[in-house]
Amino acid sequence: MTASDFSFETLAIHAGQEPDPVTGAVIPPIYQTSTFAQDGVGGTRGGYEYSRTANPTRTVLEECLAALEGSGTAGSARAFAFASGMAAEDCLLRVICRPGDHVLIPSDAYGGTFRLFDKVLRRWGVSYDAVPLHDIAAVSAALAEASRAGHPARLVWAESPTNPLLSVPDLSALAAAAHEHQALLVADNTFASPYLQRPLALGADVVVHSTTKYLGGHSDVVGGAVVLTDQDMAEELAFTRNATGGVPGPFDCWLTLRGIKTLAVRMDRHCANAERIAEMLSGHPAVSEVLYPGLSSHPTHDIAAKQMRAFGGMVSFRLAGGRSAAVDVCGRTRLFTLGESLGGVESLIEHPAQMTHASAAGSALEVPADLVRLSVGIEDADDLIADLRQALK
Repeated sequence: MTASDFSFETLAIHAGQEPDPVTGAVIPPIYQTSTFAQDGVGGTRGGYEYSRTANPTRTVLEECLAALEGSGTAGSARAFAFASGMAAEDCLLRVICRPGDHVLIPSDAYGGTFRLFDKVLRRWGVSYDAVPLHDIAAVSAALAEASRAGHPARLVWAESPTNPLLSVPDLSALAAAAHEHQALLVADNTFASPYLQRPLALGADVVVHSTTKYLGGHSDVVGGAVVLTDQDMAEELAFTRNATGGVPGPFDCWLTLRGIKTLAVRMDRHCANAERIAEMLSGHPAVSEVLYPGLSSHPTHDIAAKQMRAFGGMVSFRLAGGRSAAVDVCGRTRLFTLGESLGGVESLIEHPAQMTHASAAGSALEVPADLVRLSVGIEDADDLIADLRQALK
């Protein structure tokens, strides 16, 4: 089954998931084993010898992810599953970067990504500039300046939408700018998921995911993924992942596959609920600003409308009462659970400045103290709106 043969919804259920040839089981088995019997010294049975290197359940997940993200690309996509989104980022950056390299990151990047660049890779000799990636002129200027300074950018690291300010960069324009300066474009597609947006088809070189979020979708598994079409880089990534060992277990892969099967219908509901909540918040007197790409007032609304199927399930907003009002709202919701993750069927609320983005405090990426971030679930929209209204009183 190739990605060009079927719709996204069909691929999500069937790609890489033929019935088990031995038993006919329609759901891929969980190969809960660490090792495999080998057909002779140095030989493998079906390519499997040790589950850090490869596991059949993980193979199924990777084939499915490759089909979903690779649709519409000229090359054949390969996917690699990891134990977490950060493990995926770390392994990819080990493959791409070397000491002395320079990268561009979003000026409102996810706190964990910022921490990886600022606290880990910088000690390894990798420098970075934080740039508003929705401003292509600013990106081009930063790339040109890096070249003039003698450390041309190795890559541009994008999030679309960004976390937590929900800016949507023009991925096609960003890819063109990066490639003009011989840099790679890596796109974190966690917030959109491949159902809403396919960065590889828009010119990105690599896609990364925290599969913990929308792909898993049920807040019961942690995982990550990298998807790319460059076969040489794929081989190096496979080697590095095996050497460093950040792989997911077979049960984690199975849970993620289960979540992917309902991704399309879940995302439709996430998006519909988020749009209604964003509209309600836009007219609320306690709210000073709503950040949601689906609103026509959002600075990158036109870009989002061009490259996304819908606008996602994440909504951020700022409180007119400042930091204390934001913290109070987070503590008063009843249906929205105070929690740091996102993308599950249940709705979550958080205060990024003290939670997911605390690592950026005091830096150029520090988020506004009056900001609240919502991960809008698939509950009844009227119930969610009522909960927010009472919390905002």
